[in-house]
Amino acid sequence: MKNKSSVFVWSLYDFGNSSYAVIILAFVYAVYFTDVICVQSREADFFWSLGINISMIFSAILNPVCGAIADRTSNKKSFLFFFTLLAVIPTSLLYFTGAGTIFLGLTLFIISNIGFQTGLTFYDAFIPDITEEKYYNRVSGIGYAVGYIGSLVSVLLVFPFAGNFNLLFPVSAIFYLVFSIPLFLFLKEKKSSVRLPEVSYMENVKFGFKKVFDTIKHINNYRNLKNYLLAYFLYIDAVNTIIFFAGIYANKTLGFSTIQLAIFFIIVQFTAMLGSLLFGKIGDKLGIKNSIFVTLFFWLLILIFIFITGNDSYITIAEIKIHFFFIAGGFAGTFLGSTQSLSRALMAKLTPPEIKTEFFGFYSLFEKTSTLLGPLTFGLVSYFTGSQKFAILSIGFFLISGAYFLRKVKETKLLPL
Repeated sequence: MKNKSSVFVWSLYDFGNSSYAVIILAFVYAVYFTDVICVQSREADFFWSLGINISMIFSAILNPVCGAIADRTSNKKSFLFFFTLLAVIPTSLLYFTGAGTIFLGLTLFIISNIGFQTGLTFYDAFIPDITEEKYYNRVSGIGYAVGYIGSLVSVLLVFPFAGNFNLLFPVSAIFYLVFSIPLFLFLKEKKSSVRLPEVSYMENVKFGFKKVFDTIKHINNYRNLKNYLLAYFLYIDAVNTIIFFAGIYANKTLGFSTIQLAIFFIIVQFTAMLGSLLFGKIGDKLGIKNSIFVTLFFWLLILIFIFITGNDSYITIAEIKIHFFFIAGGFAGTFLGSTQSLSRALMAKLTPPEIKTEFFGFYSLFEKTSTLLGPLTFGLVSYFTGSQKFAILSIGFFLISGAYFLRKVKETKLLPL
């Protein structure tokens, strides 16, 4: 593999931003928001899902538009720098949240998540810049593996700050920023060979929106892409919902303490690292699409297992429930890393190089808009039934639907009809 140093520098960004993914999205702040800020109110799950949905809507709009502009200007790095700061600064300000500060806590989370989620588009779009097509799957797996090592380190940060979570949030922001810096300093971005005339910022914005609407208008010309994005929209919705609510579910339904949650996420991150590396090799042998099918099958089994674990009709001893959930976390981690890595590799394989950032913008658009359904479904089912057990089971529908549309995808280079 060529450009090993570029792959390493690129993957360090994933190492750094994992602190946000774990400490803010999946674990500490998610539980802190529902338990402390919302004071364990019944509406807490709904407020959390609302914050996720609002931030994802904005990110969904920004992703393809900014992606089209970045393709035109060959300026992915500048966009990534801006959205990194948009994530880091509000995260550090979470230090000032506390009981009853719902508006402040939700606003800061929404802004930071817009930065985090939108920045991932430009990070992902660097894959074709740093390696050849035959290594896309392997490099994607390496990126996720390094990211999960960062996640493990991030979880370990929880222990010294267990009694002072407000201080943990700025620490997480600093961790994110520090390990992002090497990418901005040392990674070279491939510039387009076509020279374009200098235009104003507003003209670039107009171009971005026009390009997006043109692509939407002609998306039926790319049937293979449409089928893949629809499949991805559905199955990644289920995966993201599990990520967003795993900590809250373990805390509320199973009664996990902070230390137990930290141990649970150590298991998840460690197995996710192994899964992303393992399926990097399996994907080369089975094919990327077939490997995704394998992960979706196991995700369904995991959902059923979690439902049984949380159901008093099947298991009544709390200690056994906790052990079973740890086991489920190990399997979930394995297929979390592999599903994300394989999906990104397949998208890189399908996307023409001249519009890679724009189409990765659509890839992120479908991921972000998918979260309008899963977390909202979880929050509403939890609210109306008063049970998170049925809420977790309800998202299996998205996995099955995603697998159906994935069957129609041809694992070939994206070409218009």
